[in-house]
Amino acid sequence: MSKIIPTWDMLSDLIATQNSAQLTEFLETLSPSETARAISRLDEDEQQMLFSLLSPEDAADMIEDIPDTQAADLVEDMPSAQAAAILEELSSDHLVDVLGEMDEETSDAILAVMDKEDAEEARMLLEYDPNCAGGLMISEFLVYRTDQTIKDVLNDLQLNRSEYVDYHVQYFYVVDQSEKLVGVLRMHDMLFPTRGTQLDQIMLSSPLSVSDKASLRELEDFFEEHNLLGAPVVDDVGRLVGVVLPNAIEEAINKRKTKTFLRLSGIIGGEEFRTMPLLTRSGRRLSWLSMNIVLNIIAASVIALYQDTLAAVITLAVFLPMVSDMSGCSGNQAVAVSMRELSLGLVRPGELLWVLAKEAKIGIINGLVLGLLLGGVAFFWKGNPWLGIVVGGALAANTLVSVLLGGMLPLVLKKLKLDPALVSSPLLTTVTDMCGFFFVLSFAAAVLPNLGGM
Repeated sequence: MSKIIPTWDMLSDLIATQNSAQLTEFLETLSPSETARAISRLDEDEQQMLFSLLSPEDAADMIEDIPDTQAADLVEDMPSAQAAAILEELSSDHLVDVLGEMDEETSDAILAVMDKEDAEEARMLLEYDPNCAGGLMISEFLVYRTDQTIKDVLNDLQLNRSEYVDYHVQYFYVVDQSEKLVGVLRMHDMLFPTRGTQLDQIMLSSPLSVSDKASLRELEDFFEEHNLLGAPVVDDVGRLVGVVLPNAIEEAINKRKTKTFLRLSGIIGGEEFRTMPLLTRSGRRLSWLSMNIVLNIIAASVIALYQDTLAAVITLAVFLPMVSDMSGCSGNQAVAVSMRELSLGLVRPGELLWVLAKEAKIGIINGLVLGLLLGGVAFFWKGNPWLGIVVGGALAANTLVSVLLGGMLPLVLKKLKLDPALVSSPLLTTVTDMCGFFFVLSFAAAVLPNLGGM
């Protein structure tokens, strides 16, 4: 039986040959999710070599196939001139999305070497809230004046056909001398009148439009009420500034849901992928977990009020819910990342070993940090270093188990054709509680004589 070569290994081999034509041809055979997955498995040098071998147009096509966060990370490592050449080939909405994921210094450096007109347009779009009409609109649309004729429009289409071929053209928009939107033309409106007919004679006057400040909810309601392929966006004085498409609204809604899910799962600071730097991933998770440990200490202090009347085993019981709950939070973070990568096609149900290897590293780091924090609290509270070792060691061990389990569960459940979103969290909570109690009590039993008198 012949061995199946992973896509990223094939891509790596093609990069090594430095044959741009073969590389471009191979990438064209991949689906967007497979492209994103293959690129994520390359090392940094291979990623940069890949972009240097592709033309700016092909590189831009590839960037549109991968998540904005991942695209921004790749582009940030390029020289500004190379990054600018690629980003200039993106549609305006994708360009703004990628620039918005970068830090301000990097995006400014790229904008400084971009085409002046493109850079000014991008800066204008970046000023909008990403979840309003201005932040979601595209600037690639066709607009003409009221005094122009059908002949003028046809001549313009012929003259600029190479540029317009990538536009999402469903309507032509008509403006007056002050750039205010006054009409719209459908494709078939151009077919039958004579070429000398002025546009103001055949346009649909007073067209529907949305404000550039319209919220995502308002845009959703607008497209539910009006079955349009696109809506013109106007500013406060009625000037046409862009066009918003229904799929942009749907994508924004999905992004908002994803961010909400990630926040509820303890992933803050933006999206996380396992291809990101280890310390960055660890820091993002620890920022939530460190705060969570403080909240758990506060909650457990209620039980500690009765510690004078309880035996030593009851002292340990104070920390049992803390160990299980903190480990559960770590596991839920791993669940969230696996769910996100599954939805984007960046990981497959059969890639358990790869996921476990990635999660083991972050589990060890976060487990040690959290174990030291909680163990230190236990030591300073009772003045017994053995109590700190038991509690901290149990939390460190259970954190490692929980992130391994959390990273693995969605893949296993997906392979079993079960819904990971519904099943992962309850299973994770049950297992981490059991393991947490086991670690605390078994460690304590091993050093019980040293815990006496508490």
